[in-house]
Amino acid sequence: MPLTLPTDERMPVHLPGGLYVVATPIGNLEDITVRAIRTLRAAALVAAEDTRHTARLLARYDIHSPLVSYHEHNERQRTPELIDKIRSGRPVALVTDAGTPSVSDPGYRLVSAAIEKGLDVYPIPGVSAVITALCASGMPTDAFVFVGFVPRKKAKRRELLESLASEQRTLVFYESPRRVSTLLEELSNVMGNRPAVLAREMTKLHEEFIRGCLDEILARLADRAAVKGECTLLVGGAPDKPVLAEDELADALKQALARPDARISDVSKALSRQYGLPRNTVYEMALSMRKGGDGTA
Repeated sequence: MPLTLPTDERMPVHLPGGLYVVATPIGNLEDITVRAIRTLRAAALVAAEDTRHTARLLARYDIHSPLVSYHEHNERQRTPELIDKIRSGRPVALVTDAGTPSVSDPGYRLVSAAIEKGLDVYPIPGVSAVITALCASGMPTDAFVFVGFVPRKKAKRRELLESLASEQRTLVFYESPRRVSTLLEELSNVMGNRPAVLAREMTKLHEEFIRGCLDEILARLADRAAVKGECTLLVGGAPDKPVLAEDELADALKQALARPDARISDVSKALSRQYGLPRNTVYEMALSMRKGGDGTA
């Protein structure tokens, strides 16, 4: 592929046989590269996560390459078929509904199979939600950890979050609008009330970046009838641990729990924020003290 391309994306191009991993827009259809358009136009076949969704993109740019579905439910059986087409010398383009294939989307199996068979794989770079969110977040971007979607099951999700609690790099999560509030709450409980940014509907008409601490973002979402649009959540890395003696925290808990109106949940929330500790850590210590007869209200 040449490093410089003509400005007329309609100019015909010949593609050698291989797998072309093509990034597509995450929202705004204008966020597609000239090279991606030319590649999709010249491909013998376009393997798409949702053919109906991709058909709208192809129609927008007058692309008539044949489409075939390739998603998590059929990739096991569809992969050998696509590999056979590539081995016969045909260029096959792989796209997902939005963004870069195989980044929390179908594609990994096909790319791995092509490499295993010694076939050429060509990346056609473009938009990725994780990079789009990072560059506008205002959070440290020199180093980050892309987590993607967290497990659906609570126990496994909790295990993952606990394993990331000491990570000092910026954390990037993908989450559905239906579950993002739950994730925010669990992150605060496990990691403390850290700075965060919720990016929603990026590049679309209602694009929004909600900035603040985890609890502040959660409170803003609670005021809404519903959260809409795919969400990318960025969470600040673990701060340097403060030098905090256990007896100092114990004294603070005793004083707080001694108040007549003291509630363990409220005290834990306030002190976890004050000392930069996970809320669950403070809550469990407060609960132990209450059960042991210390600091009873």
